[in-house]
Amino acid sequence: MNVLVVGASRGIGFELARQYRAAGARVTATARATQGLDALRALGASALALDVASAESVSRLAWQVDGEAFDVVLFCAGVYGPRTVGLEPPSDADFAAVMTTNVLGPMRVIPSLVDALAPGAKLVLLSSRMGAIGPRSGYQGWLYRASKAAANSVLKDVSQVLAGRCVCVSMHPGWVRTEMGGTGGELAPEQSATDLRRVVAALTPADNGRFINHDGATISW
Repeated sequence: MNVLVVGASRGIGFELARQYRAAGARVTATARATQGLDALRALGASALALDVASAESVSRLAWQVDGEAFDVVLFCAGVYGPRTVGLEPPSDADFAAVMTTNVLGPMRVIPSLVDALAPGAKLVLLSSRMGAIGPRSGYQGWLYRASKAAANSVLKDVSQVLAGRCVCVSMHPGWVRTEMGGTGGELAPEQSATDLRRVVAALTPADNGRFINHDGATISW
């Protein structure tokens, strides 16, 4: 199996890279900084420098993966932004940072990877149930919520364009004990990654365009 993990310097992305390598997969993974790249190489992964918020950095991605045929692509790069509890307007800088990484990032990166997808590949956008609109009851972190709702829209469009070529889904990894999720998370990164890999392995063309929980349940958009 040939796997690409975008945004694997820490947290869930790093754990996915580690578990896929441990399972014998060939893994290519990206990180922004030297420390993250070195950690990925220590796993035996092929490490690529990539900042999804930089158009110049993303412009190099297509030729870096030229000739690859990835069976699984997981886009894990993301930021939370200001931890608001009400209707605190974000600053211009915070809005740009969150939306650029969480929305523009996949809009730039995914088209760069289309020619590197194996027939029947599985493409996963790591999203969040916080971006779901229909079942929403909370309002904390409204900038992050808005960005994930927009990212889900991006994935839905991707799933239509690439239908028949690969299976494209958004996935909620659970509330995970990472730098972003905090210490109160319900899942360890190891359990989240294990769940995600199990669900990804079972995806079929009928799942294309779904929003899926880490346990395999459907989440309403």
